[in-house]
Amino acid sequence: MATPIFFILWGAAALGCGAAELCVGTASIDITPDKPVALDGQFVTRISSGVDNPITATALALEAREGDRVVDQAILLSADLVVFRSPVPPPLRERLRAELPDFDPRKLVFTATHTHTGPVTEEGKYELPNEGVMRPSEYVRFLVDRLVEVAARAWHRREPGGVSWGLGHAVVGHNRRAVYANGSARLYGSTSLPDFRGIEGGEDHGLELLFFWDRQSNLRAAGVNVACPSQEVETRSTVNADFWHDVREQVHAATTTNLAVLGWPGAAGDLSPHWLYRKAAEERMLKLRDLTRTQDIGRRLAREVVEVCELSRREIRTEVPFVHHVEDLVLPARKVTDEELAEARKEIDALKQKGDTSRQTAWHEALVERHRTQGAAPTFTVELHVLRIGDIAIATSPFELYQDYGTQIKSRSKALQTFVLELTGGWGGYLPTRRAVAGGGYGAVVQSGRVGPEGGQVLVDRTVELINGFWDSPSAQPQP
Repeated sequence: MATPIFFILWGAAALGCGAAELCVGTASIDITPDKPVALDGQFVTRISSGVDNPITATALALEAREGDRVVDQAILLSADLVVFRSPVPPPLRERLRAELPDFDPRKLVFTATHTHTGPVTEEGKYELPNEGVMRPSEYVRFLVDRLVEVAARAWHRREPGGVSWGLGHAVVGHNRRAVYANGSARLYGSTSLPDFRGIEGGEDHGLELLFFWDRQSNLRAAGVNVACPSQEVETRSTVNADFWHDVREQVHAATTTNLAVLGWPGAAGDLSPHWLYRKAAEERMLKLRDLTRTQDIGRRLAREVVEVCELSRREIRTEVPFVHHVEDLVLPARKVTDEELAEARKEIDALKQKGDTSRQTAWHEALVERHRTQGAAPTFTVELHVLRIGDIAIATSPFELYQDYGTQIKSRSKALQTFVLELTGGWGGYLPTRRAVAGGGYGAVVQSGRVGPEGGQVLVDRTVELINGFWDSPSAQPQP
């Protein structure tokens, strides 16, 4: 990319609120295991037979300063994992507390791209061979070492820089829930049946794009928020970063190899890259272009990233309002009804009679345990981050958040652009809408997540309240 002639400098007077000098640092690191591993994200056990392409973790360190005073800070971390399961965050934050004494580890924002061809990070999730496979606990130790290294490297590299933002469009995610004449819905259900009536929900083809620059106006990082999880090659038995590998390769080819690309899945619990209809025509176009599906997705995303970057470099800002709020939000847990309990027990009996060796039995058994203990655990607590960076807002959730919730947040937000990051800060399962719960099916049934539509609305309302509070009173701290 050509170097711009000048920075556009925006001070407090121009923005009408407390702007501060922005410091930026970036780093990326390979988190690919050097041994076969169990791959996460499916009911069946898959042991990796090789590596298609590297899986990566990317860190973006941000700090706003007024002279020697730190206004606020964040490290945004994106990694090619299905989710950040519970064994990873505690040691990661403890290590960072010791490694970076001037950084608050609560201000670490960690997001998984949701690739289903990355390593398992939780012991006991799958039945594994005794030999020849890296245990999940061994990979977690390796992973935490790498995540600490990349976060610390980005933090130590921070220096005065700039930020810009823009909106692009690319067709990547498709709603994956087919609805039938009797009102039922099925994940990846057939659309060629006579009783097929339509697709359950909407889609979001907008790309929220955020760019970071060094003091010489060289592009250093791009945050790409797309409403789609990276699970195009989800059934393979090889380590694979899915379409984010292709995005990085194509963006690097068009810009600079030093560019850090952060993959941020948007609200997309009911979306995926897979087609439900018009499949033959789509496949024909791939053949005509001589591309794989992940290369085609990479082409669509990279093209928009590069074009919008060139446009947004006209408005690089070195001083911006920067606020980062994090809280533990208590949501009502989704209750397991007696009817759902009875159905789960029925499924357990049927699976055992079949001699099923997948994780489906354990999936239903976990629901039985939830029913037993739900009186003592009526809530589910999640980590919620909301940031303001200039004219944009970033909001997170640990769920596979159905797209309707993201639309609500973006529509009600006072920010110019609002980035909604799912699968961030842990793991809470799917968070379906009321119409999805009514339709049933995987991703909407109670086994699929700890929180239902009631909790989803609480999450939306609190997120919007926090975002809009930054615009109503930018210098004020959010109210508990």
